[in-house]
Amino acid sequence: MKKYLVRYKPFLLFLGKFLLTYLLLTFVYESYLNQFDAKKFEVDGVTQLVAEQTKNGMLFFNFEAKVTPNAKEPAINLFYNQRHMARIIEGCNGLSVIILFISFVIAFSGKKRETILFIIGGSLLIHVLNVFRIALLSILLYYFPTREHILHGVFFPLFIYGAVFLLWIIWVNKFSKYATKNFKS
Repeated sequence: MKKYLVRYKPFLLFLGKFLLTYLLLTFVYESYLNQFDAKKFEVDGVTQLVAEQTKNGMLFFNFEAKVTPNAKEPAINLFYNQRHMARIIEGCNGLSVIILFISFVIAFSGKKRETILFIIGGSLLIHVLNVFRIALLSILLYYFPTREHILHGVFFPLFIYGAVFLLWIIWVNKFSKYATKNFKS
């Protein structure tokens, strides 16, 4: 047994750091969400921020947009050209994706400063891409309403998770301790 622990130590350390970070950040996030009463249709602040930024981004590019609270569930309604196009719920705010991103980076951590900067920069990039994703999805659904399944269910998850995957590849190959060892050899 000891032979396997020694042999697979790097993988076990990665797995342990990943799971510990993921569970800790998820617990903090869930504690944050528990402050809001879903029965009263309260929407958390991050979801509200994402909805406002989506609207403002669309307005910046001269797309008519408006957001209003949803009267039937904890969500924000997004309108494009006076037509209801999206319901922005907690799952749309991107925080769960950012938690996954951060957990992986910490599990493959590099130098402390680089790790922190990459986490901040990557999280901001994911956030901006997520806002862009919601705006673009709303506009495309306006023109192609019959394509909702492929747009919302396939293309846009692929878009956001693909960006996270590329960030992970950059991290592992350029900044992690693993990359440092390979480039110095």
